[in-house]
Amino acid sequence: MSGVYDQISNDLIAAQKARDEVKVSTLRMLSAAFKNAEIAKGGDLTDEEVVEQIAKSAKQHKESIDAYGRGGRNDLVEKEKAELAVLSKYLPEQMSEENLAQIVDEVIATLGASGPGDTGRVTGTVMAKVKGQADGNAVSAIVKSRLG
Repeated sequence: MSGVYDQISNDLIAAQKARDEVKVSTLRMLSAAFKNAEIAKGGDLTDEEVVEQIAKSAKQHKESIDAYGRGGRNDLVEKEKAELAVLSKYLPEQMSEENLAQIVDEVIATLGASGPGDTGRVTGTVMAKVKGQADGNAVSAIVKSRLG
């Protein structure tokens, strides 16, 4: 088991003792995602894979917040925001837009990208470099603005 995984397990136990329903349900859902990923992999997850699972879950919560907001379900928006806040504590600090733009510029220069046809290649390379420190939508928006 990884350090992040152990931290989440310990925090789940503490949340159960404190009767923090939001944290308990969020961490249980996360633990289930870890178990499913371990079964799919056929072994224990590394710290990097654990963070990937947390990021995936956070992305799902952000999408749910948008969908519920458009549907006028403010009660569910608040629930999703509370769960997202719990997940955010386990994610690496997000990169600033300036730093992200600098990395995008470096990748464009390295790859010799020149137009919209290179968007996917540049985005993929940037996402591999930032590994969980930046949202894919933010990376994509910067790449598209740079490549026109």
